[in-house]
Amino acid sequence: MDTTILKQMARLITNEKQLNEFITYGGVGAALETIDGNIYTGISIDTACSMGFCAEHSAIAEMLKHGEHKIKALVAVDSEGHAVPPCGRCRELISQLSSTNLQTIIEVQDGVQVLLSEILPYDWKKSLSDQW
Repeated sequence: MDTTILKQMARLITNEKQLNEFITYGGVGAALETIDGNIYTGISIDTACSMGFCAEHSAIAEMLKHGEHKIKALVAVDSEGHAVPPCGRCRELISQLSSTNLQTIIEVQDGVQVLLSEILPYDWKKSLSDQW
């Protein structure tokens, strides 16, 4: 899958701004495509005391608001438009939404795409697979 359009959409919303002495936002942008073909975007929020959240979480919240939870592809970019991999917290959230999300295509660096299962290889939920 070509993630070029997702990457472009993420780059368009990435524009870091300082709200006040405690909060900056928009330093990372993310775009995801669901298996139904819908695209959702989100930006990061960074706070002085770690209460913020990642751009991927923001895009996922938007997706969930619209009743979807299965992700086909996801890209996050920094302020220069370079792909950045999702953190462990984001990887785990994506995997908990649906077991099919282990097949989500993620651009982990410019031009390098992998499946979520490749960057979450020792998934603790596999032992619960009959219940999941």
